[in-house]
Amino acid sequence: MIIDFHTHIFPDKIAKSTLDFLVGVCCGVKPYTDATYSGLLNSAKESGVDLCVALPVATKVSQTESINRFAAQYQEGPILSFGGIHPACENYKEILRHVKSLGMKGIKLHPDYQDMYFNDIRYKRLIDYASELGLIISVHAGIDPKCPEDVHCTPKMAREVIQEVQPQKLVLAHLGGNLLWDEVEQELVGLDVFFDTGVVLHLIDRDQFVRIVRSHGVDKILFATDSPWKGQKQYIKLLSDMPLKPEEKEMIFSQNACRLLEI
Repeated sequence: MIIDFHTHIFPDKIAKSTLDFLVGVCCGVKPYTDATYSGLLNSAKESGVDLCVALPVATKVSQTESINRFAAQYQEGPILSFGGIHPACENYKEILRHVKSLGMKGIKLHPDYQDMYFNDIRYKRLIDYASELGLIISVHAGIDPKCPEDVHCTPKMAREVIQEVQPQKLVLAHLGGNLLWDEVEQELVGLDVFFDTGVVLHLIDRDQFVRIVRSHGVDKILFATDSPWKGQKQYIKLLSDMPLKPEEKEMIFSQNACRLLEI
């Protein structure tokens, strides 16, 4: 079984314009799907992915309601969507309870696109309440093409949040901090937090990847692509070729995600 814990889809009517905008932000990086439900579903079928977790990002407070209305349609495989919320939402508790009532397993936060540093009190209180509700919290961590010189979630910020809030189901995307893996080793390895592999496997030194996996704990690593930005077939091969034991790969490909998703 293979679970991709980090993917993105958009409503059909805005998928092309949204993707065109994001391609511009990402300096012309070519997407691997059209970022629609059907596009991701076709990719998953072709690649042998059994379940995709879709992570919507609310870049404005005003987007939260429509994002969660869209996400609510996808609560039974093969694509399972989390909810979205902006940390500036004053009624964040009400929104999180609504997300929970819709059967969603978690929420997605993106400090760079939400223009807020991850150790802001508004993130801390939101994460604390989401954790109280038993929701998974997936967070973009590390450098993002949108603002590469102004990182809104550094490993040090993440460490502060983890130590103060002690969330039970926090996932830091991009192996704890995109392109900041030396800092991840210094600040985060060994803490009670999950890392996903989105847009990591083609960039990171293999020895460092294996070292982080084993030092942090293979039971806290989740296979992810960040589709449409990386190909699922490509990433399955990259992880399969890593010098890890078969049982370690099995945990990363699906077992850890099944445990976290409670499926």
